[in-house]
Amino acid sequence: MIRLEDILTPGRSLVNVPGGSKKRALEYIANLVAREMPDLNQQTIFENLIAREKLGSTGFGNGIAIPHCRLPGCPAPISVLLRLDAPIDFDAIDGAPVDLLFVLLVPEAATDEHLQLLRQIASMLDRSEVRERLRQVESSEALYQVVADAQKSL
Repeated sequence: MIRLEDILTPGRSLVNVPGGSKKRALEYIANLVAREMPDLNQQTIFENLIAREKLGSTGFGNGIAIPHCRLPGCPAPISVLLRLDAPIDFDAIDGAPVDLLFVLLVPEAATDEHLQLLRQIASMLDRSEVRERLRQVESSEALYQVVADAQKSL
């Protein structure tokens, strides 16, 4: 079974990211992933994330969104964790603005894996103590470490 800490890196766990809007946050994610993985196209990542949002918001409450999509050419699941410098409107189901974005990009064929990873993310972020720690840490390394620690206790 794939674990979240295997597909997330400290370099893709960022604190105090400028949010601005849902569109800007998704552009930031696409840019970050494309810089790290030059084989993946920034525009393709962005368009696939936007297309998924059009099906229904990935904002799932408690200030959290889990933008995710299948991505052509994606070699393996990739995750990004952002804590925004200020909450943004993400059309979340509870109407609350979002400041934590846990992104999941998966290969086109990765159906079971995709769902399993989404469940792991959702059950981890369902825990209020994990959300609080994610909102309190000061560095990217510490943000990543919260996820690694939370996974150990699942």
